[in-house]
Amino acid sequence: MGGQMTEMLKGTLEGIVLAILSMQPAYGYEITARLRETGFSDIAEGTVYALLVRIEHRGLVDVEKHPSEKGPPRKVYSLNAQGREYLEEFWKTWDFLADRLGQLHEGGR
Repeated sequence: MGGQMTEMLKGTLEGIVLAILSMQPAYGYEITARLRETGFSDIAEGTVYALLVRIEHRGLVDVEKHPSEKGPPRKVYSLNAQGREYLEEFWKTWDFLADRLGQLHEGGR
């Protein structure tokens, strides 16, 4: 799956991270850990942190700084109303694409 998986994830990782945040607020490392627990083991922490910066700048999440036992405060991300709207649209798009791909897949057998 290698390269093809990487390319497909580029277009969906934002929605996946927002879906994780829709369950509960989290900081970057927690999000990366949840991704890995879910089977996305090849996603680098740097990729997640860059994505978090993008979704913060786009206003899809709220950020609070929480003290850390080690080092600087942690940024805890939570999905806000704009992020929930975006995630809802993501799932509608996902359902549309999954349906069409399923039709193509079944037609090719």
